[in-house]
Amino acid sequence: MTFDEFAARHLITVQRFATVLTGDRVRGDDLVQEVLVRAHARWRRIGSLDRPEFYVRKMILNEFLSSRRRTWWLIPAGSGTDVDHRVAPDHAASHADRDALLAELGKLPAKQRAVLVLRYYEGLSDGQIAELLGLAPGTVRGYASRALAALRIEMSPGPEAGHTGLACGERSIW
Repeated sequence: MTFDEFAARHLITVQRFATVLTGDRVRGDDLVQEVLVRAHARWRRIGSLDRPEFYVRKMILNEFLSSRRRTWWLIPAGSGTDVDHRVAPDHAASHADRDALLAELGKLPAKQRAVLVLRYYEGLSDGQIAELLGLAPGTVRGYASRALAALRIEMSPGPEAGHTGLACGERSIW
């Protein structure tokens, strides 16, 4: 597969992946551009792989997780996210819920965020995620568990995380 064929076939999907990973369309596009410039220089080797798109996604993930560049990709807490609505259409939930979820996702540590994006957006198994991140499958499950727990706490309704507003023994009529 040539680089041009790869770009024609996979550019939109890798851009969406990077956008969801970074939480920002512009940052995602910058990340993809930087990775594709490096991939183009090595395309003779990358293009001969069985699944070059898998390798390029791994390059994107590695660049995102890179400690050298990590702080550049972080989204400040409370900032709005500029996520392309084509990235992860969610017809059942409101835009406000999706935006709140993306904001909370942006507050997670990079590896926890990467695990959730790979699992729920890319649809990868724990084994595939472990291979991509260079971790044990149990570690991947641990990252996912902690990330989901943090999201549940932050996204739970009520003035305090996990607080129902009912006294012990009271039941809600709703």
